[in-house]
Amino acid sequence: MSAEPDLRRIVDVGPLLKGGRLSPVDLVSGCLAQIAARSEINAFITRTEDRAMEEARAHESEIRAGRYRGPLHGIPIAVKDLIDVAGTPTTSGSAVPARQPGTDAPSITRLRAAGAIIVGKTNLHEFAFGTTSEESAFGPVRNPHDLSRSAGGSSGGSAAALAAGMCFGALGTDTGGSIRIPSAACGTVGLKPTLDEISCEGVVPLSTTCDHLGPMARSVADVALLYAVMKGVDPVPPVGANERLRFGVPRRFFCDRLDPGTRDALDRAVDALRNAGHAVDDVEIEYAASTPDVYLHIVLPEASQFHAPALERFASSYCPGVRIRLEMGRYVLAEDYVRAMRLRTLLTAAVDRVLVGRDALLLPALPIAAPVLGASTVDLGGSPEPVRAAMLRLTQLFNLTGHPSIALPAAQTTDPLPRGIQLVGRRSATERLLEIAAGVELLVR
Repeated sequence: MSAEPDLRRIVDVGPLLKGGRLSPVDLVSGCLAQIAARSEINAFITRTEDRAMEEARAHESEIRAGRYRGPLHGIPIAVKDLIDVAGTPTTSGSAVPARQPGTDAPSITRLRAAGAIIVGKTNLHEFAFGTTSEESAFGPVRNPHDLSRSAGGSSGGSAAALAAGMCFGALGTDTGGSIRIPSAACGTVGLKPTLDEISCEGVVPLSTTCDHLGPMARSVADVALLYAVMKGVDPVPPVGANERLRFGVPRRFFCDRLDPGTRDALDRAVDALRNAGHAVDDVEIEYAASTPDVYLHIVLPEASQFHAPALERFASSYCPGVRIRLEMGRYVLAEDYVRAMRLRTLLTAAVDRVLVGRDALLLPALPIAAPVLGASTVDLGGSPEPVRAAMLRLTQLFNLTGHPSIALPAAQTTDPLPRGIQLVGRRSATERLLEIAAGVELLVR
């Protein structure tokens, strides 16, 4: 007997829409109802109910007339409010005057052409410059699994909306982990593609050399569909790799400081892969400990340069923590920026080297469970560590190097909060990483 369809997944809902057994109107109505019912999560800044329902009715008519566009036709999605959607303000989660886009970002254009329906713009850490989605002019995003905790950031609203059943797919941005961190915190799937693979045109920048745009969903197959459409290629669900794979686990620096639930999740993932016949060995990424310094000396000045005009006029409108980080960028010396860019090249080569003869790297996506809202530090191994530094430590390297990486939910037994593992693939091999992730997903949940 075939398995029952999972009505949380695009790949299962799509055929029902195509066959007329499910209506885009009902699907969109259900998502909008869930957004209203779980308003305490604060996942959305702007809801686009009227346009979404109008499009749902039009798409239903198209499908009934035999003009089916493909697996995203009639699927409700959410868009991080850093990405331009024509006719809807791009607030960036800020009280600074919003952009008023007259055109869609290219990724939005492609998704609309594929039949996706936008139900709203999601809340985020202001200007994507944070990891908890607390610093927002529209209030903090709350984790659907525990409202006292962060949904992660900066794409916290997108991950929370998915976890709460408010949409079937979502868009996020990732400059230091902002897709993968909230995906791990909320128990969803998030892909950071290879650097520059998906255009960031029509997206408010944070760091122009580290920014990535990517899809978020509730399964690897769904993420792969969204990714293909955003890239402009035909969407084909990934088939899990059947061959024996080899994974490397970068223990030093990345796995030194993990909370018990995360360590348990990683150990279980390693055991599951080995039991399935895959090879898993420890690796070391040279210069990895320099990652935070390199990252800050690139991201801070790039962000500060972009925001300089707005800071001159609207400094008091920024959230205090974000404003401080932007001001810090003004004091990074040019020679420090150049030195960081050179070290970035060394880090990229180091990741390339450990991937030689291996199919992917395996490590956690987040070293802790979703932190309590308002917490400034987290206890790891008996000593406090700043929340922001802890949350970025496992993801930011791969923004510097541009390697594709994906966060997946992982099983663990120590507490009920989600944990996520991260797979990292070779540069310009995002499709291959998705094939690997589709197989791993079945083993680690």
